[in-house]
Amino acid sequence: MENSHTPGLAGRKEWIALGVLMLPLLLVSMDISILYFAIPFVSQDLEPSATQQLWILDMYGFVLAGLLITMGALGDRIGRRKLVLAGAAVFGAASVAAAYANSADALIGVRALLGLGGAALMPSTLALIRNLFHDAKQRGRAVTIWTGVMTTGISLGPVVSGLLLEHFWWGSVFLINLPAMVLLLVLVPFLVPESRTDPGADGAGDGAREGVREPFDLVSAALSLAALLTFIYGVKEWARHGFAPVPALAVVVGLALGYVFVRRQKRLANPMIDLELLGRRAFGGPVFANVLAMFATVGMAVFLTQYLQSVQGLDPFEAALWSLVPASGVIVAAPTAAILAQRVDRAYVMGGGFVVAAGGFSWLTQIRTDSPLWFCLSAGALYVGGLVAAMTLANELAIGAAPPERAGSAAAVLESGQELGGALGMAVLGSVGAAVYSRDMTDALPADVAAALPGGEADAVRETLGGAAAAAARLPAEAGDGVLAVARDAFSHGMGLASVGAAVVMVVAALFSFVVLRGTAGRATSGAGKGPEGGDLARAQTGVLE
Repeated sequence: MENSHTPGLAGRKEWIALGVLMLPLLLVSMDISILYFAIPFVSQDLEPSATQQLWILDMYGFVLAGLLITMGALGDRIGRRKLVLAGAAVFGAASVAAAYANSADALIGVRALLGLGGAALMPSTLALIRNLFHDAKQRGRAVTIWTGVMTTGISLGPVVSGLLLEHFWWGSVFLINLPAMVLLLVLVPFLVPESRTDPGADGAGDGAREGVREPFDLVSAALSLAALLTFIYGVKEWARHGFAPVPALAVVVGLALGYVFVRRQKRLANPMIDLELLGRRAFGGPVFANVLAMFATVGMAVFLTQYLQSVQGLDPFEAALWSLVPASGVIVAAPTAAILAQRVDRAYVMGGGFVVAAGGFSWLTQIRTDSPLWFCLSAGALYVGGLVAAMTLANELAIGAAPPERAGSAAAVLESGQELGGALGMAVLGSVGAAVYSRDMTDALPADVAAALPGGEADAVRETLGGAAAAAARLPAEAGDGVLAVARDAFSHGMGLASVGAAVVMVVAALFSFVVLRGTAGRATSGAGKGPEGGDLARAQTGVLE
């Protein structure tokens, strides 16, 4: 059983502990997006290829998503507080290494190490919250705060990045992690009790043997990570270069490894993923909807931030502040969705949110280099509002569908789905945009300018907008302006076609919500009531919206 004291109301110590645990969660989620404004500076300094630039951006999310389930299971065994401390140490050390990376390959490798530290922190913080707050209503508020901090971090990353880049070099976006990690290492041992799940506890698996701790399943851990990374690599390369044997083989191998992983989970007494829960329409459906939502959210965020900075010509901090404007859509969408969800099936409200998001992305397909700033920001507000409305209700449905004894496993699956969706969105939509940019630059770059550039620099101009900006700065004024004009047009075109992909995915998500998820809201509520605290927890979660 889970180690804990007698259940009761949490006091000041527990709420302070919650605040301390939110620090690493905020930074881990910020690191998903903190490079959006820094990438032009990284491009000028490290001169990555287009493929390397994508890996710099999304390697962190890939590793984070691939290891969440593994780290959640490891924390159950060795202790969640212990894993949080280990994750903080790894995250802090990797942040220093990233700040002083001297090559694109080194930065990619360190971003993978940051993902490892982040994966140790995220599920453990949520599990420790469940141990700190034994009262169902207090726990519901704490989990809501946890969700809000994670979502805020992704939006806050570019703002913090822009502020730092106004005064410091790009490595500062990583060094900001250090004070919080040091504070975590100092305070957590005093404020947060250790928590682990004993073998044979509820939710540990139907075949678990009481009192017997089986060896940690390293095979499943390796399979889950290898399946994800192999699949993502294949998707990235396929989207970038078109069909080729190696990317196609990578996709097939990734899917095959994923199949082996799932088959293994079915045979294990203590699986890493609760497949029975994931197979429920009321839980697995919202998880899939969230994957699609994060696909579009994260996949398009990198385009929006680079457009503001490199096409509109705003300085980093100014661009970061303007990038917060689309969040205004949330102010209208969230309460509207909550009111509608009291009157009609939540699945229809979710579907409506996805339709609104599809409209926002369709609007964004009309973006041009000379489009006014309000045009881009209004489209962003529309799709952000629709996505937040849909995701909020999807989380509520999934949490309500999970029995209390499986809440930890359910949270890990939700987090993994969100991270996977974001990583896939960045890979697929980012690759589409990069492919369009490269093709347009190859066709439109003046021959005399291309001939005047060294071979490696000419390739950089054709691969990334950052490479074009760096080359333009070293050319005579007229030639440099010509390169920048062509590059900005190519980037805007790539952003528009990536928006088409996002809009299509949103239409699929809307149809999925309307057809598959309708009628699941009632079952979700009843499912949450199974167990002594299920009904209170469901009401605590629902109360946030209603």
